[in-house]
Amino acid sequence: MSSATSKPHEIVERALELSTADGCVVIAEEESSANLRWAANALTTNGVTRGRTLTVIATVDGAQGTASGVVSRAAVTADELEPLVRAAEAAAREAGPAEDAQPLVADVPASAAFTEAPAETGSDVFASFAPALGEAFATARAGGRELYGFAFHSMTSTYLGSSTGLRLRHDQPTGTLELNAKSPDRTRSAWAGAATRDFTDVDPRAMDTGLAQRLAWAERRVELPAGRYETLLPPSAVADLMIYQLWSAAARDAAEGRTVFSRPGGGTRVGEKLSPLPLTLRSDPAEPGLEAAPFVIAHASGDDISVFDNGLPLGPVDWIRDGSLTHLTTTRHSAGLTGLPVAPGVDNLVLDGGGTRSLEELVADTERGLLLTCLWYIREVDPATLLLTGLTRDGVYLVENGEVTGAVNNFRFNESPVDLLGRAAEAGRTERTLPREWSDYFTRAAAPSLRIPDFNMSSVSQGV
Repeated sequence: MSSATSKPHEIVERALELSTADGCVVIAEEESSANLRWAANALTTNGVTRGRTLTVIATVDGAQGTASGVVSRAAVTADELEPLVRAAEAAAREAGPAEDAQPLVADVPASAAFTEAPAETGSDVFASFAPALGEAFATARAGGRELYGFAFHSMTSTYLGSSTGLRLRHDQPTGTLELNAKSPDRTRSAWAGAATRDFTDVDPRAMDTGLAQRLAWAERRVELPAGRYETLLPPSAVADLMIYQLWSAAARDAAEGRTVFSRPGGGTRVGEKLSPLPLTLRSDPAEPGLEAAPFVIAHASGDDISVFDNGLPLGPVDWIRDGSLTHLTTTRHSAGLTGLPVAPGVDNLVLDGGGTRSLEELVADTERGLLLTCLWYIREVDPATLLLTGLTRDGVYLVENGEVTGAVNNFRFNESPVDLLGRAAEAGRTERTLPREWSDYFTRAAAPSLRIPDFNMSSVSQGV
């Protein structure tokens, strides 16, 4: 078997044949990507890459329980395949019993395309986008502003096989677009971003129009002190906060009293009302436009994921329904520990409050407040309350009597997303968005704008 000509499913089959462990899971991932970068209204670089990663998970039964060993490597050649399998087996034999040990998943129907070649992307994904970007450059140049940014698209084909007979495959396209407009003297900056599966549904010309408006707003500068302000959080900022909340929603951690979802005196807050608004936070592998893997793909075990769950089917799950906490993330192991239903994480997230108003309509109904663009450098301060800190970036605007009247300085904020859900006064229309802070890790999200009556701007920041 030549590494240059071998097909991913053949690599999976060969690795399973080589395994002498009691159980084995093999994950082969083929990734291709294409990108464009630009600065000062001109393309600077573009490129296409390809790569292959192989993960072998060996399980070994013993008198004290089942142990697991995991080894992942990139660009594995035919000669390196057997050593990789042996390394995973050795790691399992040297490890103690795995706390999350469960029988490997079985009896899942095979993917019809398991033996087909991986899906690929390339520069042709930008066939309609690139000309539109060129038009945006021309419009920006004529308007006296400079556009910077990048477009990235990847396609990852995942092949998952196991000694229990699993033969699963998923193709995941991921696209991101970030566009930043600057005034010629670089004193004013505005950002817009979008997530896409194929770049046919993003328009850089429309994004540039919005950025031009924001730069115009910033011609008037207003300095404001730290404090609590009525604040409109756009979908990107809301998504960033909800993603961090989901990452902090492991059932086991909550049951052990270590998170914001721990109930005082023991247990979890599942069933508790978190928001007076009819907010629903949900994930669904089949969500239109946000489609994600319909089965667990786990390269390592953690509080909310288990290598023993590889291949476990995923379906729709409501984390919060009509304002009440309904699920926390669980593996089969942690579900058994906590008594909660099995609910592994899904690689998308949607917040919906039933609102129909756009961000512009929320602005028009604001007497005095702040309009944010996005958040960044988000970090956890206190896991017990999920208090987060971070900075505003690329535009904070003052709204007075329903109109934006200028740009204000940036701030550091201190807020808990759970508290924000409880204090939100209004949710706008849910829209697909790019979470700016987590765009390298989590891109499939949709959220509404939220009106927060008293968002805590804890200090003034000198960021741009």
